[in-house]
Amino acid sequence: MSEKKHVNGGFSSSFGFVLACVGSAVGLGNIWLFPYRLGQYGGAAFLLPYVLFVALFGLVGLSAEFALGRLAGTGTLGAYKYCFDRIGKGKLGQILGWIPLLGSLGIAIGYSIIIGWVIRSFAGSLTGAILTEDSAAYFAVAAQHLGSVPWHVLAVGTAVVILLCNAVSGIEKANKILMPVFFLLFVVLAVRVAFLPGAAVGYEFLFVPKWEYLLRADTWVMAMGQAFFTLSITGSGMIVYGSYLNKKENIPRASVQTAVFDTIAALLAALAIMPAVFAFGIAPDRGPSLMFVTLPNVFRQMPMGRLFAAIFFLSVCFAGITSLMNMFEAVIESWQHRFGLKRRLSVLLCGGIVLGVGLFLEHGDSVGWWMDFITIDIVPIGAVLGAISVYYILGYRKIKEEMDQGREKPLPVVFGALAKYVYVPLTIIVLILGFVYNGIG
Repeated sequence: MSEKKHVNGGFSSSFGFVLACVGSAVGLGNIWLFPYRLGQYGGAAFLLPYVLFVALFGLVGLSAEFALGRLAGTGTLGAYKYCFDRIGKGKLGQILGWIPLLGSLGIAIGYSIIIGWVIRSFAGSLTGAILTEDSAAYFAVAAQHLGSVPWHVLAVGTAVVILLCNAVSGIEKANKILMPVFFLLFVVLAVRVAFLPGAAVGYEFLFVPKWEYLLRADTWVMAMGQAFFTLSITGSGMIVYGSYLNKKENIPRASVQTAVFDTIAALLAALAIMPAVFAFGIAPDRGPSLMFVTLPNVFRQMPMGRLFAAIFFLSVCFAGITSLMNMFEAVIESWQHRFGLKRRLSVLLCGGIVLGVGLFLEHGDSVGWWMDFITIDIVPIGAVLGAISVYYILGYRKIKEEMDQGREKPLPVVFGALAKYVYVPLTIIVLILGFVYNGIG
């Protein structure tokens, strides 16, 4: 009996699937948050809990979402219905599935605004404007109400055009180009930064271990939050990519590969950014100010700074667009499946909503509030729903059968214990700590 193909097609290879998942996971959090947290919470000591959580969330969390998508043969709404059908509550599952789906749509709305800022900064690097003008003033122009409309439109339009081109094939081809180029560009930046006088102070900030930080609860909390959110475990986006995966692929192995490449991307960002910041005696920062204010000041002082500013912002564009594509696809596929919409209409409708709502949020304070609301109040709830739906509602035995497909050996017994008694409780803890700390990712 031949395997049933999704109406949108499927990934042609494990390599293409992993690159698409890496494209979704590697985003702004790797670039403007991880380098600062790495240095701020103990340097190399921070890497110990971070890698521990990445390994756990990657293996158990990503595998769950990939496997659910492949098993259900569809994305968010259909996948949750599939889980709850096991207990005769399919309609409830479909209703609950809207929470993670709205999380993906909400992130896409805010993310597209920020990517518009990145594209504008790239253009400013090409013209030299971002280096000749005051960087704070240059950014302030974009971060005002309707201050970045053409760049915002370009960000949304780029994702829409790619998603209109051959569905999954378009996603795979785009990531096969954009993600290797992203890694290459950041390697070039990291190598160049290594030769800057004074860069050693940045490496000290990043990697000299402060072991006493391991005794602080905040270190473990921030490491867990960073690991959780960097892998895009939202109860939505990775499910849809899993639905495009064929039965021959080894899901746990692909999950580990995704986590490894995401971690490499975060470390490359740290190596490219913080040594350069310290080399020119500029105080390290995080968030938008690091990328749009601090780094232009660094490039201004660097030999061939205009070139390296362009390389940096181009690579960030690639990371942002590949993540945005996944957020869009989660919504698009669910609307196709639930409402029977044609793909073209679903893509255009999603793009229109993202742009239409986003235009009212272009002010920096507005998009900041919006992203906090979505990432603190919506996305973690979706992740908790996803974890519980897979490992408790659907049941570990059923999802294990799916994960064992494509493997030479079945999953070890310990996998189930980690999933049900460690991973699921940790997703709940992430949700609670997000409220307590006003965001940990």
